[in-house]
Amino acid sequence: MDTNLDFESLGVRIESCRRCPRLVDWREKVAEERRASFINEEYWGRPVRGFGDSRASMMVVGLAPAAHGANRTGRIFTGDRSGDWLFASMYRCGLANQPTSAGLGDGLELKGVWVTAAVRCAPPANRPTPQERDNCATFLAQEMALLGRLKVVVALGGFAYQAVANMTGIERPRPRFGHGALARTPGGLSIVCSYHPSQQNTFTGRLTEAMLDSVFVEASRLAGGN
Repeated sequence: MDTNLDFESLGVRIESCRRCPRLVDWREKVAEERRASFINEEYWGRPVRGFGDSRASMMVVGLAPAAHGANRTGRIFTGDRSGDWLFASMYRCGLANQPTSAGLGDGLELKGVWVTAAVRCAPPANRPTPQERDNCATFLAQEMALLGRLKVVVALGGFAYQAVANMTGIERPRPRFGHGALARTPGGLSIVCSYHPSQQNTFTGRLTEAMLDSVFVEASRLAGGN
């Protein structure tokens, strides 16, 4: 199987999805109106595919594209402060070749990691519904299936943890979400939880650089060092 071609085909299917009317309306409205600071930029305004190393043993799952982040740049976790924190941490932990993600074609390469989200369209108030999460579940499952070496998933936030738990059948009793919590699936996949690197968490000190780094250090250990 040509894995790169399959990821490309999946990416095309993701980017053409219009399954959730509320999300379609919102992502396109934001792309048309734009934020004043980005008024001269052309927004992506479509669902956002995953990004990273197609031979990855680690997957990072976030919530959804930010309205003026990935919904603008076309790359997951790119163009907002959450992404700044995420990729800086991955760089410090040896999982990325540079600490920043500015946009498509900026030279960023991930090492042994695939980054994606539970929901592929920017949601109003950054709050997708459970139905919208479930509508995107097929895409997440297909990404996992394509990652034949996958050993560990880092779930950024409770919403992502729920999405991964629903899909993978985490062993019961299911551990409660918490920073650093670890769960396993019957198939041997490890799920490591982290607080989401949102401004709400990073500005208040609920999530520090050291805390996020520690999650990636543990995930790398569980993945066999990538």
